[in-house]
Amino acid sequence: MKTVKFGGTSLASAEMMKHCADILKSDDARRYVIVSAPGKRFDGDIKVTDLLYRIYSEVLNDYDPEPTLMVIYQRFSEIIEGLGIEFDLDKEFDEIRSKLSPDLNPNWLASRGEYLNAKIFAAYLGWPFIDAKDLIIFKENHILSHHLTYKVAGEVLSDFSHAVIPGFYGADTHGEITTFTRGGSDVTGAVIARSVKASLYENWTDVSGVMTADPRIIDNPKQVKWISYRELRELSYMGASVLHEDAILPIRSSGIPIQIRNTMDPDAEGTMIVSRYPFDMNKHPVTGIAGKKGFSNLQIEMALMNTQVGFGARVLEIIAENGISYEHTPTSIDIISVIAETRYFEKCRSKIIMEIDREFHPDKLFIEDGMALVTVVGEGISTNVGVAAKVLQIISNAGINVRMIDAGCSELNIIIGINETDYEKTIKALYDGLHEYF
Repeated sequence: MKTVKFGGTSLASAEMMKHCADILKSDDARRYVIVSAPGKRFDGDIKVTDLLYRIYSEVLNDYDPEPTLMVIYQRFSEIIEGLGIEFDLDKEFDEIRSKLSPDLNPNWLASRGEYLNAKIFAAYLGWPFIDAKDLIIFKENHILSHHLTYKVAGEVLSDFSHAVIPGFYGADTHGEITTFTRGGSDVTGAVIARSVKASLYENWTDVSGVMTADPRIIDNPKQVKWISYRELRELSYMGASVLHEDAILPIRSSGIPIQIRNTMDPDAEGTMIVSRYPFDMNKHPVTGIAGKKGFSNLQIEMALMNTQVGFGARVLEIIAENGISYEHTPTSIDIISVIAETRYFEKCRSKIIMEIDREFHPDKLFIEDGMALVTVVGEGISTNVGVAAKVLQIISNAGINVRMIDAGCSELNIIIGINETDYEKTIKALYDGLHEYF
């Protein structure tokens, strides 16, 4: 039994939706399908979810949302007409209009793209539509209630041999619609796969699998045929956007593999994501390279810092009190750095500096922006001598200044901090220099 998720590009038009239906019908094992909202049909097009967020902004700012609403209405009308089905779209949009007020739940509005696309696709397939709000349960602060969701979704879906389920959202314990972060339909697919104990989770998108590097920077990068959960989570978090980083967690412990497939090339092999590599497979030292811009370094320099018990803990406590999620804390005897996304410092930069200065009176204290992080990921790094040395040699030969180095004890990845202006140059240098390791 397979659980299948189609992304927004795969379901952007009636023609694409028909193509997805053919994919489903070509394999009887594909029984539960998770649907995204319509994505872009061409360059310059706007995703339906982005239009829904625009409506929410228009309502809050007392602008007329009707023109944007009609753009969305027309998108769905064209899909319904192209599929040749009967569907009461007016009733659905009357409900949306009735809720357009300043106290509107933005999550409910944002979820209507997936909701409507799933209902339309279900009508075309002749499969039951199951609302995600009855399957996906959130606790407070948008945190998924994993075990309760697996129990409830498993019990509900056990009564259906096939079903179409909207992605991206669920409901809290009070019945209020709650969404995942953008791209969250990937997470819905993983949750449903875990709930129904699927043998495989197929994630159909507009690429043929995971690439060894960002194709926007590297021309025709090699495709990864096999990748572990741990490797993909590291790459996804650091910018590889083929799969939402949180989609790994629901199925990691159950060992359900994920296969990334290309909707426009259904015969392509794709990428298989597994908990462990097959025992007889020789792992390549490096699986992929990824990175992100937009980081800052909070640096504290203070003599005899290492003799003050709890110094580092208190620094991180101040960071947490200001709502900042940090990435790394490289240290030396008299220096501690905290690397975090620059956006977190935007509203509290001066406040953090004042609090740390008042409490510790350090010799030097500053926040510097313009940092990018690049990671080299591979399960085989730990079993191949010299990979870390090779990485640093490549960067040195390219004339790139290293601002930070971090390598975990598991040696799954090597993270390099560099200037944002060197980001693309670093990716290219590493890809060319490590090509033999892929």
